[in-house]
Amino acid sequence: MISICDVKCPPVCLMTSPRNVLFLCTGNSARSILAEAILRHYGKGSYNAYSAGSMPTGMPNPAAIATLEARGIDHGFARSKSWDEFAGPDADAMDIVITVCANAAGETCPVWPGHPHTAHWGVEDPAAVTGSRDDIMAAFAVTYGQMKARVDALLALGDAPVDDLMPAIRAIGELP
Repeated sequence: MISICDVKCPPVCLMTSPRNVLFLCTGNSARSILAEAILRHYGKGSYNAYSAGSMPTGMPNPAAIATLEARGIDHGFARSKSWDEFAGPDADAMDIVITVCANAAGETCPVWPGHPHTAHWGVEDPAAVTGSRDDIMAAFAVTYGQMKARVDALLALGDAPVDDLMPAIRAIGELP
């Protein structure tokens, strides 16, 4: 997607292709899957969203899938995968890597192709909630709401160069 800039605008302001964003968590089953799905859905054309984990669980959490289904958001892409898929020499370069859990934020990450910018948008793990199905789904609804608010804030930043946006993108992680 090419943004329309004033003729006087320098070429650097043009976002000529979607930005690649990788959401990281430890298990890649809940928070990162939700963030990926939300950005895929609402940022289509402006962003390519991906997710991965340092120690993937092997499958998306069923409550994460149910949360997306309840909101009409596609989850056909969803699978729990290792961050190694995004660190190899043939991997697409990421523009931004966002950790969504404290564990992943504290781990030593691979060297990413393209040397992307990083941010942390940590939220509580809904997959850690125990209790009734209603309790679990309520926790996932809270996490969905937090991730949706953060993605909305990201999309509201527009298409300025990523370097210029990074302070604001990092500040998004402070949203409730």
